Amino acid sequence: MNELILLIEDDEAIVRVLKRVFTFEGYRVITATKGMIGLTHARDDHPDLIILDWLLPGIDGLEVCHRIRKFSTTPILMLTAKDTLQDRVQGLDAGADDYLVKPFEVDELLARMRALLRRTQSERVPQLTFADLTLDTQTRQAARGQRVISLTAKEFELLEFFLRHPRQVLTREVIFDRVWGYNFGGESNVLDVYIRYLRQKLEDGGEPRLLHTVRSVGYVLREEP
Repeated sequence: MNELILLIEDDEAIVRVLKRVFTFEGYRVITATKGMIGLTHARDDHPDLIILDWLLPGIDGLEVCHRIRKFSTTPILMLTAKDTLQDRVQGLDAGADDYLVKPFEVDELLARMRALLRRTQSERVPQLTFADLTLDTQTRQAARGQRVISLTAKEFELLEFFLRHPRQVLTREVIFDRVWGYNFGGESNVLDVYIRYLRQKLEDGGEPRLLHTVRSVGYVLREEP
């Protein structure tokens, strides 16, 4: 994963909690408690996503958002206690990509972050490549060398997730969460079935295996040793 998150928030308790959560989820985190400091990080550190509080000391989140949009298209998720329709419109008009009202559930924040990161990753990297495997995220077509591979919608999502995390062992729980959106609780063999489908399609031309099982843990996309 390793995406860089910039958290601009003046509530130190929220900063401590979110920094711990983001780090546990595999993100790198930079924090700022003032708008001007946050602007400097946004310009100099090139984060993949910005979590921005509306009410900040000095310049507020709306102004920070306006200024960031003058030099960056980095997705911005605004956090605020302001929950009227007019407030939401103001936030989105300022350049925010999404808007979450305090108090919020951490799981919902993480889901919205993943959605924004997926969208921007697809826009930024139209073609993913590993070894002789390519995946065009715009046409949703895969290939091993010159051999074109037809994928179902869920096969595409699963393969895309592996290609965005090459050589990284992905647990069953993480795959279920990121591809299906929830955890099957370890009772379902649906993941094993889809891995089998993908392997058949990826190896149909006699190519070496790329999707490997890590016993009792999950799966990994890597070359044969």
